[in-house]
Amino acid sequence: MSFPLHRMRRLRGQPWAREMVRETRLHKSMLIEPFFVGEGKGKREPVKSMPGVLQLSVDTLIEECALSQKLGIGSVILFGVPGKKDPVGSEGYAEDGIIARAIRSLKKALPDLCVIADVCLCEYTDHGHCGVVEKNGRLLNDPTLELLSKEGLVYAQAGADMVAPSAMADGQVRAIRQALDASGLETVPILSYAAKYASAFYGPFREAAQSAPQFGDRRSYQMDPANAREALREVELDIEEGADLVMVKPALSYLDVLRRVAERSPVPVAAYNVSGEYSMVKAAAERGWIDGDRTLMEILTSIRRAGADVIITYHAREAARILGGS
Repeated sequence: MSFPLHRMRRLRGQPWAREMVRETRLHKSMLIEPFFVGEGKGKREPVKSMPGVLQLSVDTLIEECALSQKLGIGSVILFGVPGKKDPVGSEGYAEDGIIARAIRSLKKALPDLCVIADVCLCEYTDHGHCGVVEKNGRLLNDPTLELLSKEGLVYAQAGADMVAPSAMADGQVRAIRQALDASGLETVPILSYAAKYASAFYGPFREAAQSAPQFGDRRSYQMDPANAREALREVELDIEEGADLVMVKPALSYLDVLRRVAERSPVPVAAYNVSGEYSMVKAAAERGWIDGDRTLMEILTSIRRAGADVIITYHAREAARILGGS
């Protein structure tokens, strides 16, 4: 088939034309903003490796979430920075733990805000692994499931609108779903970190959440970055266990995986634009090597174009300002 000269450029020449025929669209309702919350009062401690991101106390968390809500961001996800840690991460599932208290305070102050609670133990264990481990770093699956189900239940009872298991323990979705249902919380959805890779892009997050492993690594339970078909099996298993949404993490280096998951998943698909992806954009923009705003929007658009229905991103507030009234 031959095309007349200039035909492909006719709908590129004017802003109104480009907007009219744009195939992939972002909306603020698709964005979830992550927050790190710890003990204290009046806390706004910058995370050195993540410019613009803060460790907050509960009072300042409420102020920051209110700002985000005014910008049109309707959902946040919380990560805890506890005052004390132990081998089994007991602060993670304590009824008066930092995240349970943060959820109660947020829902009281901002009842229309969707509050999602990350369900994992890495922030709360003194060894930095995502569950109960042996000395060699091997994750003990069934003991970990027991604690994750407690954690998910505590957060839901505190008022979380959604819980998000991220430990990559086999059967974690089923264990949490059963615990919620048995307690009359069958309407609380589960956002599963179904395809979570053992990625180098998590480095800045581990500073923010103070959750770096003290020995070994997480490759025995997080996914090998070389594998894509395995992600489809993980997603299928989590949906069978009761996941209401499934996630691919990280996003940018796994757009091929995200596309394959989105094409096959019968439930909505989320993608996590993780800390390392965020920090690379910030570092390059600070040096004047890239246009930060254009780059972040191009990245978020690519994630959306690959098939994400929902995007967790530290760029949420910046993106909301750029999107304006959309």
